[in-house]
Amino acid sequence: MASRNTYRQDERLDEPFDLRHLLLASSYIRKYIKKMGLAILLSAIGGAAGLLSPMITQKAIDDAIPNKNMTYLFQLVGLLIAVFVVSVIFTTLRSRIMVKVSQRIIYDIRKDLFAHLQKLSFQYFDDRPHGKILIRVVNYVNSVSDMLSNGLINVILEIFNLIFIVVFMLMVDVQMSLVVMCGVPVLAVFMFWIKQKQRKAWQRVSNKNSNLNAYLQENIVGARITQIFARENENAEIFSGLADDCRKTWLTAVSYNNLVWPGIDAISVLIRAAIFIFGMVVFGQGAKTVGTIIAISSYSARFWQPIMNMGNIFNNFLNNMAYLERIFETMGEKVDVDDAPDATVLPPIKGEVEFDDVSFSYEEGKEVLHHVSFKVSPGMSVALVGPTGAGKSTIVNLISRFYNVGHGRVLIDGHDISKVTLHSLRTQMGIMLQDSFIFSGTIRDNILYGKLDATDDEIREACRKVCADNFISKMPDGYDTEVKERGSLLSQGQKQLISFARTLLSNPSILVLDEATSSIDVQTEKALQQGLNTMLKGRTSFIIAHRLSTIRNCDLIMYIDDGGIVESGTHEELMKKGGAYYHLYTSQMEDIA
Repeated sequence: MASRNTYRQDERLDEPFDLRHLLLASSYIRKYIKKMGLAILLSAIGGAAGLLSPMITQKAIDDAIPNKNMTYLFQLVGLLIAVFVVSVIFTTLRSRIMVKVSQRIIYDIRKDLFAHLQKLSFQYFDDRPHGKILIRVVNYVNSVSDMLSNGLINVILEIFNLIFIVVFMLMVDVQMSLVVMCGVPVLAVFMFWIKQKQRKAWQRVSNKNSNLNAYLQENIVGARITQIFARENENAEIFSGLADDCRKTWLTAVSYNNLVWPGIDAISVLIRAAIFIFGMVVFGQGAKTVGTIIAISSYSARFWQPIMNMGNIFNNFLNNMAYLERIFETMGEKVDVDDAPDATVLPPIKGEVEFDDVSFSYEEGKEVLHHVSFKVSPGMSVALVGPTGAGKSTIVNLISRFYNVGHGRVLIDGHDISKVTLHSLRTQMGIMLQDSFIFSGTIRDNILYGKLDATDDEIREACRKVCADNFISKMPDGYDTEVKERGSLLSQGQKQLISFARTLLSNPSILVLDEATSSIDVQTEKALQQGLNTMLKGRTSFIIAHRLSTIRNCDLIMYIDDGGIVESGTHEELMKKGGAYYHLYTSQMEDIA
Protein backbone atom coordinates (compact mmCIF):
# COMPACT_ATOMS: atom_id res chain seq x y z
CA MET A 1 0.00 0.00 0.00
CA ALA A 2 1.34 3.41 -0.94
CA SER A 3 1.87 5.78 1.95
CA ARG A 4 -0.47 8.74 2.08
CA ASN A 5 2.65 10.92 2.14
CA THR A 6 3.38 9.67 -1.39
CA TYR A 7 0.46 11.73 -2.64
CA ARG A 8 1.37 14.77 -0.54
CA GLN A 9 4.74 15.33 -2.16
CA ASP A 10 4.71 18.88 -3.50
CA GLU A 11 6.67 20.25 -6.40
CA ARG A 12 9.34 22.85 -5.68
CA LEU A 13 7.81 25.97 -4.20
CA ASP A 14 10.09 28.76 -3.09
CA GLU A 15 11.91 29.42 -6.33
CA PRO A 16 11.93 32.98 -7.72
CA PHE A 17 9.65 33.58 -10.66
CA ASP A 18 11.34 32.78 -13.95
CA LEU A 19 11.03 35.73 -16.34
CA ARG A 20 11.24 33.30 -19.26
CA HIS A 21 7.72 32.16 -18.44
CA LEU A 22 6.37 35.66 -19.04
CA LEU A 23 8.36 35.90 -22.26
CA LEU A 24 6.83 32.63 -23.45
CA ALA A 25 3.39 33.92 -22.47
CA SER A 26 3.99 37.10 -24.45
CA SER A 27 4.57 35.01 -27.60
CA TYR A 28 0.93 33.88 -27.43
CA ILE A 29 -0.28 37.42 -26.82
CA ARG A 30 1.64 38.91 -29.75
CA LYS A 31 -0.46 36.92 -32.22
CA TYR A 32 -3.51 38.97 -31.26
CA ILE A 33 -1.85 42.31 -30.55
CA LYS A 34 -3.93 44.16 -33.17
CA LYS A 35 -7.24 42.97 -31.75
CA MET A 36 -6.04 43.72 -28.23
CA GLY A 37 -4.92 47.18 -29.36
CA LEU A 38 -8.40 47.82 -30.76
CA ALA A 39 -9.93 46.67 -27.47
CA ILE A 40 -7.66 49.06 -25.55
CA LEU A 41 -8.63 51.96 -27.85
CA LEU A 42 -12.36 51.25 -27.45
CA SER A 43 -12.03 50.99 -23.68
CA ALA A 44 -9.93 54.16 -23.48
CA ILE A 45 -12.57 56.13 -25.39
CA GLY A 46 -15.36 54.70 -23.23
CA GLY A 47 -13.39 55.33 -20.04
CA ALA A 48 -12.50 58.92 -20.97
CA ALA A 49 -16.16 59.63 -21.78
CA GLY A 50 -17.21 58.27 -18.41
CA LEU A 51 -14.71 60.51 -16.59
CA LEU A 52 -16.52 63.63 -17.82
CA SER A 53 -19.37 62.89 -15.38
CA PRO A 54 -17.86 64.56 -12.24
CA MET A 55 -16.95 67.70 -14.22
CA ILE A 56 -20.50 67.86 -15.63
CA THR A 57 -21.84 67.41 -12.08
CA GLN A 58 -19.57 70.23 -10.82
CA LYS A 59 -20.89 72.59 -13.52
CA ALA A 60 -24.46 71.71 -12.62
CA ILE A 61 -23.92 72.33 -8.86
CA ASP A 62 -21.75 75.46 -9.11
CA ASP A 63 -23.28 77.15 -12.20
CA ALA A 64 -26.59 75.83 -13.54
CA ILE A 65 -28.48 75.22 -10.27
CA PRO A 66 -27.44 78.43 -8.35
CA ASN A 67 -28.22 80.57 -11.42
CA LYS A 68 -31.45 78.66 -12.07
CA ASN A 69 -30.37 78.18 -15.68
CA MET A 70 -32.69 75.33 -16.63
CA THR A 71 -31.61 75.27 -20.29
CA TYR A 72 -27.97 74.82 -19.26
CA LEU A 73 -28.98 72.21 -16.68
CA PHE A 74 -30.91 70.14 -19.26
CA GLN A 75 -27.96 70.40 -21.65
CA LEU A 76 -25.68 69.06 -18.92
CA VAL A 77 -28.12 66.22 -18.16
CA GLY A 78 -28.27 65.34 -21.88
CA LEU A 79 -24.49 65.37 -22.05
CA LEU A 80 -24.33 63.14 -18.96
CA ILE A 81 -26.63 60.57 -20.62
CA ALA A 82 -24.63 60.75 -23.86
CA VAL A 83 -21.29 60.02 -22.17
CA PHE A 84 -22.90 57.11 -20.28
CA VAL A 85 -24.23 55.57 -23.52
CA VAL A 86 -20.86 56.00 -25.28
CA SER A 87 -19.09 54.39 -22.32
CA VAL A 88 -21.44 51.36 -22.29
CA ILE A 89 -21.29 50.79 -26.08
CA PHE A 90 -17.51 50.93 -26.32
CA THR A 91 -17.03 48.76 -23.22
CA THR A 92 -19.41 46.10 -24.63
CA LEU A 93 -17.55 46.00 -27.95
CA ARG A 94 -14.28 45.62 -26.11
CA SER A 95 -15.66 42.69 -24.05
CA ARG A 96 -16.75 40.81 -27.17
CA ILE A 97 -13.34 41.20 -28.78
CA MET A 98 -11.54 39.98 -25.66
CA VAL A 99 -13.74 36.91 -25.20
CA LYS A 100 -12.66 35.73 -28.66
CA VAL A 101 -9.00 36.56 -27.98
CA SER A 102 -9.09 34.73 -24.63
CA GLN A 103 -10.48 31.57 -26.21
CA ARG A 104 -7.89 31.64 -28.98
CA ILE A 105 -5.10 31.89 -26.41
CA ILE A 106 -6.56 28.88 -24.54
CA TYR A 107 -6.62 26.94 -27.81
CA ASP A 108 -3.04 27.87 -28.78
CA ILE A 109 -1.50 27.03 -25.39
CA ARG A 110 -3.42 23.78 -24.99
CA LYS A 111 -2.55 22.68 -28.54
CA ASP A 112 1.17 23.37 -28.05
CA LEU A 113 1.20 21.77 -24.60
CA PHE A 114 -0.43 18.59 -25.92
CA ALA A 115 1.93 18.47 -28.91
CA HIS A 116 4.93 18.79 -26.58
CA LEU A 117 3.63 16.10 -24.23
CA GLN A 118 3.46 13.67 -27.14
CA LYS A 119 7.15 14.21 -27.82
CA LEU A 120 8.32 13.56 -24.26
CA SER A 121 10.02 10.26 -23.50
CA PHE A 122 8.50 7.34 -21.62
CA GLN A 123 10.69 8.34 -18.70
CA TYR A 124 8.77 11.59 -18.21
CA PHE A 125 5.45 9.75 -17.85
CA ASP A 126 7.04 7.02 -15.73
CA ASP A 127 8.22 9.61 -13.19
CA ARG A 128 4.95 11.59 -12.78
CA PRO A 129 1.40 10.76 -11.74
CA HIS A 130 -0.83 11.15 -14.79
CA GLY A 131 -3.31 13.26 -12.83
CA LYS A 132 -0.67 15.95 -12.29
CA ILE A 133 -0.05 16.07 -16.02
CA LEU A 134 -3.77 16.15 -16.81
CA ILE A 135 -4.52 19.10 -14.51
CA ARG A 136 -1.94 21.23 -16.32
CA VAL A 137 -3.50 20.66 -19.74
CA VAL A 138 -7.11 21.22 -18.60
CA ASN A 139 -7.47 23.29 -15.42
CA TYR A 140 -4.33 25.40 -15.43
CA VAL A 141 -4.69 26.56 -19.04
CA ASN A 142 -8.26 27.69 -18.36
CA SER A 143 -7.09 29.58 -15.28
CA VAL A 144 -4.30 31.54 -16.95
CA SER A 145 -6.08 32.39 -20.21
CA ASP A 146 -8.04 35.31 -18.74
CA MET A 147 -4.87 36.64 -17.10
CA LEU A 148 -3.01 36.61 -20.43
CA SER A 149 -5.80 38.40 -22.28
CA ASN A 150 -8.20 40.45 -20.17
CA GLY A 151 -5.76 40.74 -17.28
CA LEU A 152 -3.07 42.36 -19.41
CA ILE A 153 -5.50 44.71 -21.15
CA ASN A 154 -7.17 45.66 -17.88
CA VAL A 155 -3.83 46.63 -16.37
CA ILE A 156 -3.08 48.88 -19.34
CA LEU A 157 -6.60 50.36 -19.23
CA GLU A 158 -6.47 50.97 -15.50
CA ILE A 159 -3.13 52.75 -15.89
CA PHE A 160 -4.62 54.96 -18.61
CA ASN A 161 -7.72 55.44 -16.50
CA LEU A 162 -5.59 56.51 -13.55
CA ILE A 163 -3.69 59.00 -15.69
CA PHE A 164 -6.96 60.42 -17.08
CA ILE A 165 -8.38 60.76 -13.54
CA VAL A 166 -5.27 62.58 -12.32
CA VAL A 167 -5.41 64.95 -15.32
CA PHE A 168 -9.12 65.70 -14.83
CA MET A 169 -8.61 66.06 -11.08
CA LEU A 170 -5.75 68.54 -11.55
CA MET A 171 -7.94 70.48 -13.97
CA VAL A 172 -10.52 70.88 -11.19
CA ASP A 173 -8.13 71.76 -8.31
CA VAL A 174 -4.39 71.16 -7.85
CA GLN A 175 -4.26 71.46 -4.03
CA MET A 176 -7.10 69.04 -3.45
CA SER A 177 -5.58 66.63 -5.97
CA LEU A 178 -2.36 66.50 -3.95
CA VAL A 179 -4.37 65.56 -0.86
CA VAL A 180 -5.78 62.58 -2.76
CA MET A 181 -2.38 61.43 -3.94
CA CYS A 182 -0.88 61.48 -0.44
CA GLY A 183 -2.31 57.98 0.08
CA VAL A 184 -0.22 56.45 -2.73
CA PRO A 185 2.99 55.90 -0.64
CA VAL A 186 0.92 54.24 2.09
CA LEU A 187 -0.62 51.91 -0.49
CA ALA A 188 2.79 51.06 -1.97
CA VAL A 189 4.12 49.91 1.42
CA PHE A 190 0.98 47.80 2.01
CA MET A 191 1.14 46.09 -1.41
CA PHE A 192 4.85 45.34 -1.09
CA TRP A 193 4.22 43.64 2.27
CA ILE A 194 1.46 41.36 1.02
CA LYS A 195 2.91 40.43 -2.40
CA GLN A 196 5.30 37.64 -1.37
CA LYS A 197 2.82 36.07 1.04
CA GLN A 198 0.19 35.86 -1.69
CA ARG A 199 2.48 34.27 -4.29
CA LYS A 200 3.71 31.52 -1.97
CA ALA A 201 0.19 30.88 -0.70
CA TRP A 202 -1.18 30.35 -4.21
CA GLN A 203 1.76 28.14 -5.18
CA ARG A 204 0.81 25.91 -2.25
CA VAL A 205 -2.78 25.82 -3.50
CA SER A 206 -1.50 24.79 -6.95
CA ASN A 207 0.55 21.95 -5.46
CA LYS A 208 -2.23 20.65 -3.22
CA ASN A 209 -4.77 20.69 -6.08
CA SER A 210 -2.27 18.82 -8.24
CA ASN A 211 -1.80 16.17 -5.53
CA LEU A 212 -5.56 15.74 -5.13
CA ASN A 213 -6.11 15.44 -8.88
CA ALA A 214 -3.32 12.86 -9.23
CA TYR A 215 -4.76 10.68 -6.47
CA LEU A 216 -8.30 11.00 -7.82
CA GLN A 217 -7.27 10.02 -11.36
CA GLU A 218 -5.28 7.04 -10.08
CA ASN A 219 -8.21 5.78 -8.02
CA ILE A 220 -10.70 6.13 -10.87
CA VAL A 221 -8.44 3.99 -13.09
CA GLY A 222 -7.84 1.51 -10.24
CA ALA A 223 -11.46 1.34 -9.01
CA ARG A 224 -11.69 -2.42 -9.54
CA ILE A 225 -8.52 -3.11 -7.56
CA THR A 226 -9.84 -0.89 -4.76
CA GLN A 227 -13.01 -2.97 -4.49
CA ILE A 228 -11.18 -6.28 -4.86
CA PHE A 229 -9.00 -5.48 -1.84
CA ALA A 230 -11.75 -3.65 0.08
CA ARG A 231 -9.65 -0.50 0.27
CA GLU A 232 -12.57 1.95 0.19
CA ASN A 233 -12.19 3.18 3.77
CA GLU A 234 -8.41 3.62 3.60
CA ASN A 235 -8.61 5.39 0.25
CA ALA A 236 -11.40 7.65 1.51
CA GLU A 237 -9.19 8.58 4.47
CA ILE A 238 -6.27 9.46 2.20
CA PHE A 239 -8.56 11.46 -0.11
CA SER A 240 -10.02 13.27 2.89
CA GLY A 241 -6.53 14.27 3.99
CA LEU A 242 -5.61 15.54 0.53
CA ALA A 243 -8.91 17.44 0.24
CA ASP A 244 -8.30 18.95 3.67
CA ASP A 245 -4.86 20.11 2.50
CA CYS A 246 -6.57 21.84 -0.45
CA ARG A 247 -9.13 23.45 1.84
CA LYS A 248 -6.56 24.77 4.33
CA THR A 249 -4.15 26.16 1.73
CA TRP A 250 -7.01 27.75 -0.24
CA LEU A 251 -8.39 29.45 2.88
CA THR A 252 -4.92 30.76 3.73
CA ALA A 253 -4.43 32.13 0.21
CA VAL A 254 -7.89 33.70 0.14
CA SER A 255 -7.31 35.31 3.54
CA TYR A 256 -4.36 37.20 2.04
CA ASN A 257 -6.44 38.13 -1.01
CA ASN A 258 -9.21 39.42 1.24
CA LEU A 259 -6.77 41.81 2.90
CA VAL A 260 -6.11 43.69 -0.36
CA TRP A 261 -9.53 45.18 -1.02
CA PRO A 262 -10.24 46.26 2.61
CA GLY A 263 -6.74 47.74 2.83
CA ILE A 264 -7.20 49.83 -0.31
CA ASP A 265 -10.77 50.71 0.68
CA ALA A 266 -9.63 51.88 4.13
CA ILE A 267 -7.01 54.17 2.56
CA SER A 268 -9.66 55.46 0.13
CA VAL A 269 -12.12 56.30 2.93
CA LEU A 270 -9.43 58.11 4.94
CA ILE A 271 -8.42 60.17 1.90
CA ARG A 272 -12.02 61.11 1.11
CA ALA A 273 -12.45 62.21 4.73
CA ALA A 274 -9.27 64.27 4.39
CA ILE A 275 -10.73 65.97 1.28
CA PHE A 276 -13.63 67.38 3.30
CA ILE A 277 -11.38 68.32 6.23
CA PHE A 278 -8.87 70.11 4.01
CA GLY A 279 -11.55 71.61 1.78
CA MET A 280 -13.70 72.99 4.58
CA VAL A 281 -11.15 73.61 7.38
CA VAL A 282 -7.46 73.61 6.41
CA PHE A 283 -7.77 75.66 3.23
CA GLY A 284 -10.32 77.91 4.94
CA GLN A 285 -14.10 77.97 4.70
CA GLY A 286 -15.21 79.32 1.34
CA ALA A 287 -11.81 78.74 -0.26
CA LYS A 288 -13.18 75.74 -2.13
CA THR A 289 -16.67 75.55 -3.64
CA VAL A 290 -19.05 72.74 -2.76
CA GLY A 291 -19.02 71.64 -6.40
CA THR A 292 -15.21 71.46 -6.32
CA ILE A 293 -15.19 69.36 -3.13
CA ILE A 294 -17.87 67.00 -4.49
CA ALA A 295 -16.06 66.70 -7.86
CA ILE A 296 -12.72 65.95 -6.16
CA SER A 297 -14.46 63.51 -3.82
CA SER A 298 -15.99 61.79 -6.84
CA TYR A 299 -12.63 61.71 -8.63
CA SER A 300 -11.04 60.40 -5.42
CA ALA A 301 -13.45 57.46 -5.42
CA ARG A 302 -12.62 56.91 -9.08
CA PHE A 303 -8.90 57.40 -8.37
CA TRP A 304 -8.89 54.50 -5.96
CA GLN A 305 -11.15 52.35 -8.13
CA PRO A 306 -8.48 51.59 -10.78
CA ILE A 307 -6.01 51.04 -7.96
CA MET A 308 -8.41 48.56 -6.34
CA ASN A 309 -9.00 46.99 -9.74
CA MET A 310 -5.26 46.64 -10.27
CA GLY A 311 -5.07 45.14 -6.78
CA ASN A 312 -7.65 42.52 -7.83
CA ILE A 313 -5.81 41.95 -11.10
CA PHE A 314 -2.62 41.62 -9.11
CA ASN A 315 -4.32 39.04 -6.88
CA ASN A 316 -5.46 37.14 -9.96
CA PHE A 317 -1.98 37.44 -11.43
CA LEU A 318 -0.43 35.93 -8.30
CA ASN A 319 -3.10 33.22 -8.17
CA ASN A 320 -2.42 32.20 -11.75
CA MET A 321 1.33 32.77 -11.77
CA ALA A 322 1.79 29.42 -10.04
CA TYR A 323 -0.32 27.78 -12.78
CA LEU A 324 1.59 29.60 -15.52
CA GLU A 325 4.87 28.38 -14.04
CA ARG A 326 3.65 24.78 -14.08
CA ILE A 327 2.41 25.04 -17.68
CA PHE A 328 5.65 26.46 -19.03
CA GLU A 329 7.75 24.15 -16.88
CA THR A 330 6.03 21.32 -18.74
CA MET A 331 6.60 23.03 -22.09
CA GLY A 332 10.21 23.53 -21.07
CA GLU A 333 10.75 19.84 -20.31
CA LYS A 334 13.60 18.57 -22.42
CA VAL A 335 12.57 16.19 -25.19
CA ASP A 336 15.10 13.43 -24.53
CA VAL A 337 14.20 11.43 -27.63
CA ASP A 338 13.86 13.73 -30.62
CA ASP A 339 15.01 14.10 -34.19
CA ALA A 340 18.62 15.21 -34.54
CA PRO A 341 19.06 18.59 -36.29
CA ASP A 342 20.49 16.80 -39.33
CA ALA A 343 18.18 13.76 -39.15
CA THR A 344 17.36 12.08 -42.44
CA VAL A 345 14.31 10.10 -43.50
CA LEU A 346 14.81 6.35 -43.10
CA PRO A 347 14.17 4.76 -46.53
CA PRO A 348 11.97 1.63 -46.84
CA ILE A 349 13.77 -1.02 -44.83
CA LYS A 350 14.44 -4.73 -45.28
CA GLY A 351 14.76 -5.32 -41.53
CA GLU A 352 18.41 -5.93 -40.71
CA VAL A 353 18.95 -4.99 -37.03
CA GLU A 354 22.33 -4.59 -35.36
CA PHE A 355 23.35 -3.70 -31.79
CA ASP A 356 26.91 -2.36 -31.81
CA ASP A 357 28.38 -2.40 -28.27
CA VAL A 358 25.21 -0.96 -26.72
CA SER A 359 24.99 0.02 -23.05
CA PHE A 360 21.96 1.59 -21.42
CA SER A 361 20.67 2.71 -18.02
CA TYR A 362 17.36 4.19 -16.89
CA GLU A 363 19.07 5.75 -13.89
CA GLU A 364 22.61 7.05 -13.80
CA GLY A 365 25.00 4.48 -12.40
CA LYS A 366 22.58 1.53 -12.82
CA GLU A 367 23.23 -0.09 -16.19
CA VAL A 368 20.51 -2.38 -17.51
CA LEU A 369 22.45 -3.45 -20.63
CA HIS A 370 26.24 -3.86 -20.69
CA HIS A 371 28.02 -3.68 -24.07
CA VAL A 372 25.46 -5.79 -25.95
CA SER A 373 26.25 -6.69 -29.57
CA PHE A 374 24.31 -8.83 -32.05
CA LYS A 375 23.17 -8.76 -35.68
CA VAL A 376 19.85 -10.01 -37.05
CA SER A 377 19.31 -10.62 -40.77
CA PRO A 378 16.13 -9.41 -42.54
CA GLY A 379 13.14 -11.68 -42.08
CA MET A 380 14.52 -13.52 -39.02
CA SER A 381 12.33 -14.24 -36.02
CA VAL A 382 14.20 -13.62 -32.77
CA ALA A 383 12.97 -14.68 -29.33
CA LEU A 384 14.22 -12.95 -26.19
CA VAL A 385 13.92 -15.05 -23.06
CA GLY A 386 15.24 -14.80 -19.53
CA PRO A 387 14.25 -13.77 -16.01
CA THR A 388 12.14 -10.70 -15.23
CA GLY A 389 14.15 -7.48 -15.26
CA ALA A 390 17.00 -8.95 -17.31
CA GLY A 391 16.68 -6.35 -20.10
CA LYS A 392 14.47 -8.03 -22.72
CA SER A 393 11.95 -5.19 -23.01
CA THR A 394 14.78 -2.68 -22.90
CA ILE A 395 16.28 -4.19 -26.06
CA VAL A 396 13.05 -3.86 -28.05
CA ASN A 397 12.47 -0.36 -26.64
CA LEU A 398 15.88 0.69 -27.94
CA ILE A 399 15.13 -0.76 -31.38
CA SER A 400 12.02 1.44 -31.48
CA ARG A 401 14.09 4.29 -30.03
CA PHE A 402 11.75 4.95 -27.14
CA TYR A 403 14.97 5.71 -25.25
CA ASN A 404 18.40 6.84 -26.41
CA VAL A 405 21.30 4.45 -25.95
CA GLY A 406 23.92 5.51 -23.44
CA HIS A 407 26.81 3.99 -25.38
CA GLY A 408 27.17 2.30 -28.76
CA ARG A 409 24.78 2.28 -31.72
CA VAL A 410 21.58 0.62 -32.88
CA LEU A 411 21.46 0.21 -36.65
CA ILE A 412 18.67 -0.78 -39.02
CA ASP A 413 19.77 -1.67 -42.54
CA GLY A 414 23.07 0.02 -41.67
CA HIS A 415 21.40 3.30 -40.64
CA ASP A 416 22.13 4.61 -37.14
CA ILE A 417 18.58 5.13 -35.83
CA SER A 418 19.69 8.15 -33.75
CA LYS A 419 20.30 9.96 -37.06
CA VAL A 420 16.96 9.27 -38.76
CA THR A 421 13.57 10.85 -38.08
CA LEU A 422 11.41 9.14 -35.48
CA HIS A 423 8.38 9.20 -37.76
CA SER A 424 10.16 7.42 -40.61
CA LEU A 425 11.48 4.81 -38.13
CA ARG A 426 8.32 4.04 -36.18
CA THR A 427 5.96 4.00 -39.15
CA GLN A 428 7.93 0.99 -40.40
CA MET A 429 7.65 -0.85 -37.10
CA GLY A 430 4.79 -2.73 -35.47
CA ILE A 431 4.83 -3.03 -31.69
CA MET A 432 2.50 -5.24 -29.63
CA LEU A 433 2.70 -4.73 -25.88
CA GLN A 434 1.48 -6.95 -23.05
CA ASP A 435 -0.93 -4.21 -21.94
CA SER A 436 -2.98 -3.71 -25.10
CA PHE A 437 -4.33 -0.17 -24.94
CA ILE A 438 -7.75 0.42 -26.47
CA PHE A 439 -8.94 3.98 -27.14
CA SER A 440 -12.47 5.29 -26.68
CA GLY A 441 -14.43 4.90 -29.90
CA THR A 442 -15.43 2.02 -32.13
CA ILE A 443 -13.57 -1.22 -32.75
CA ARG A 444 -13.08 -0.04 -36.33
CA ASP A 445 -11.46 3.21 -35.10
CA ASN A 446 -9.01 1.27 -32.98
CA ILE A 447 -7.99 -1.08 -35.80
CA LEU A 448 -7.58 1.87 -38.20
CA TYR A 449 -5.30 3.67 -35.74
CA GLY A 450 -2.13 2.68 -37.58
CA LYS A 451 -3.50 3.01 -41.12
CA LEU A 452 -6.32 5.51 -41.51
CA ASP A 453 -6.84 4.86 -45.23
CA ALA A 454 -7.44 1.10 -44.91
CA THR A 455 -10.56 -0.30 -46.59
CA ASP A 456 -13.23 -2.40 -44.88
CA ASP A 457 -11.98 -5.48 -46.72
CA GLU A 458 -8.43 -4.88 -45.44
CA ILE A 459 -9.74 -4.47 -41.89
CA ARG A 460 -11.74 -7.70 -42.03
CA GLU A 461 -8.85 -9.62 -43.62
CA ALA A 462 -6.47 -8.51 -40.85
CA CYS A 463 -9.02 -9.50 -38.21
CA ARG A 464 -9.61 -12.91 -39.78
CA LYS A 465 -5.88 -13.64 -39.79
CA VAL A 466 -5.59 -12.96 -36.07
CA CYS A 467 -8.89 -14.70 -35.11
CA ALA A 468 -10.61 -11.46 -34.12
CA ASP A 469 -13.34 -11.34 -36.79
CA ASN A 470 -15.42 -14.05 -35.12
CA PHE A 471 -16.00 -12.28 -31.80
CA ILE A 472 -16.22 -8.80 -33.38
CA SER A 473 -19.01 -9.95 -35.71
CA LYS A 474 -21.00 -11.11 -32.69
CA MET A 475 -20.79 -7.70 -31.01
CA PRO A 476 -24.04 -5.59 -30.97
CA ASP A 477 -22.87 -3.29 -33.77
CA GLY A 478 -20.04 -5.40 -35.15
CA TYR A 479 -17.03 -3.32 -36.10
CA ASP A 480 -18.94 -0.14 -35.19
CA THR A 481 -19.43 -1.20 -31.56
CA GLU A 482 -18.40 1.50 -29.09
CA VAL A 483 -15.81 0.06 -26.70
CA LYS A 484 -15.65 2.95 -24.17
CA GLU A 485 -12.53 4.17 -22.37
CA ARG A 486 -9.63 1.68 -22.24
CA GLY A 487 -11.88 -0.92 -23.90
CA SER A 488 -13.90 -1.54 -20.74
CA LEU A 489 -16.46 -3.68 -22.63
CA LEU A 490 -13.78 -6.11 -23.86
CA SER A 491 -11.88 -8.91 -22.18
CA GLN A 492 -8.11 -8.64 -21.98
CA GLY A 493 -7.77 -11.36 -24.62
CA GLN A 494 -10.13 -9.52 -26.99
CA LYS A 495 -8.11 -6.34 -26.53
CA GLN A 496 -4.96 -8.21 -27.52
CA LEU A 497 -6.58 -9.65 -30.63
CA ILE A 498 -7.74 -6.19 -31.71
CA SER A 499 -4.20 -4.92 -31.09
CA PHE A 500 -2.87 -7.75 -33.27
CA ALA A 501 -5.22 -6.71 -36.06
CA ARG A 502 -4.19 -3.06 -35.66
CA THR A 503 -0.52 -3.99 -35.88
CA LEU A 504 -0.96 -6.34 -38.84
CA LEU A 505 -2.97 -3.73 -40.76
CA SER A 506 -0.11 -1.21 -40.47
CA ASN A 507 2.07 -3.70 -42.44
CA PRO A 508 5.35 -3.16 -40.51
CA SER A 509 8.77 -4.27 -41.70
CA ILE A 510 9.97 -4.97 -38.16
CA LEU A 511 7.59 -6.52 -35.66
CA VAL A 512 7.94 -6.48 -31.86
CA LEU A 513 5.74 -8.77 -29.74
CA ASP A 514 6.25 -8.12 -26.03
CA GLU A 515 4.25 -10.79 -24.17
CA ALA A 516 1.60 -10.19 -26.83
CA THR A 517 -0.27 -13.46 -26.25
CA SER A 518 -0.14 -13.48 -22.45
CA SER A 519 -3.89 -12.83 -22.02
CA ILE A 520 -5.07 -15.17 -24.77
CA ASP A 521 -6.27 -18.66 -23.84
CA VAL A 522 -4.32 -21.65 -25.14
CA GLN A 523 -7.09 -22.71 -27.56
CA THR A 524 -7.28 -19.25 -29.16
CA GLU A 525 -3.49 -19.04 -29.22
CA LYS A 526 -3.31 -22.27 -31.21
CA ALA A 527 -5.85 -20.91 -33.70
CA LEU A 528 -3.94 -17.62 -33.74
CA GLN A 529 -0.63 -19.33 -34.49
CA GLN A 530 -1.38 -19.65 -38.21
CA GLY A 531 -2.21 -15.95 -38.36
CA LEU A 532 0.98 -15.18 -36.43
CA ASN A 533 3.01 -17.24 -38.91
CA THR A 534 1.49 -15.15 -41.71
CA MET A 535 2.22 -12.03 -39.72
CA LEU A 536 5.85 -12.99 -39.12
CA LYS A 537 6.54 -14.17 -42.67
CA GLY A 538 8.96 -11.86 -44.47
CA ARG A 539 9.30 -9.58 -41.44
CA THR A 540 12.08 -9.25 -38.93
CA SER A 541 10.45 -9.97 -35.59
CA PHE A 542 11.46 -9.79 -31.94
CA ILE A 543 9.32 -11.86 -29.59
CA ILE A 544 9.34 -11.73 -25.80
CA ALA A 545 7.40 -14.61 -24.30
CA HIS A 546 7.37 -16.47 -21.01
CA ARG A 547 5.52 -19.42 -22.55
CA LEU A 548 8.55 -20.97 -24.23
CA SER A 549 6.43 -23.36 -26.28
CA THR A 550 5.36 -20.39 -28.42
CA ILE A 551 8.91 -19.52 -29.53
CA ARG A 552 10.38 -22.96 -30.29
CA ASN A 553 10.27 -22.35 -34.05
CA CYS A 554 12.06 -18.97 -33.94
CA ASP A 555 15.18 -18.63 -36.09
CA LEU A 556 17.18 -17.34 -33.12
CA ILE A 557 16.66 -17.48 -29.37
CA MET A 558 18.70 -15.16 -27.13
CA TYR A 559 18.81 -15.79 -23.39
CA ILE A 560 19.14 -12.42 -21.66
CA ASP A 561 20.35 -12.09 -18.09
CA ASP A 562 22.37 -9.68 -16.02
CA GLY A 563 22.31 -7.03 -18.78
CA GLY A 564 23.78 -9.18 -21.52
CA ILE A 565 23.31 -12.13 -23.88
CA VAL A 566 24.19 -15.27 -21.93
CA GLU A 567 23.69 -17.64 -24.88
CA SER A 568 22.00 -17.67 -28.27
CA GLY A 569 21.01 -20.15 -30.95
CA THR A 570 18.05 -22.20 -32.18
CA HIS A 571 15.90 -24.18 -29.76
CA GLU A 572 17.64 -27.41 -30.67
CA GLU A 573 21.13 -25.89 -30.34
CA LEU A 574 20.40 -24.41 -26.93
CA MET A 575 18.81 -27.60 -25.63
CA LYS A 576 21.95 -29.52 -26.64
CA LYS A 577 24.14 -27.04 -24.72
CA GLY A 578 22.29 -27.80 -21.50
CA GLY A 579 22.79 -24.24 -20.31
CA ALA A 580 20.51 -21.51 -18.96
CA TYR A 581 17.87 -21.90 -21.68
CA TYR A 582 17.80 -25.69 -21.24
CA HIS A 583 17.15 -25.36 -17.49
CA LEU A 584 14.49 -22.69 -18.04
CA TYR A 585 12.69 -24.76 -20.69
CA THR A 586 12.77 -28.07 -18.84
CA SER A 587 11.59 -26.49 -15.58
CA GLN A 588 8.66 -24.88 -17.41
CA MET A 589 7.72 -28.15 -19.10
CA GLU A 590 7.82 -29.91 -15.70
CA ASP A 591 5.48 -27.25 -14.25
CA ILE A 592 3.03 -27.76 -17.13
CA ALA A 593 3.17 -31.52 -16.69
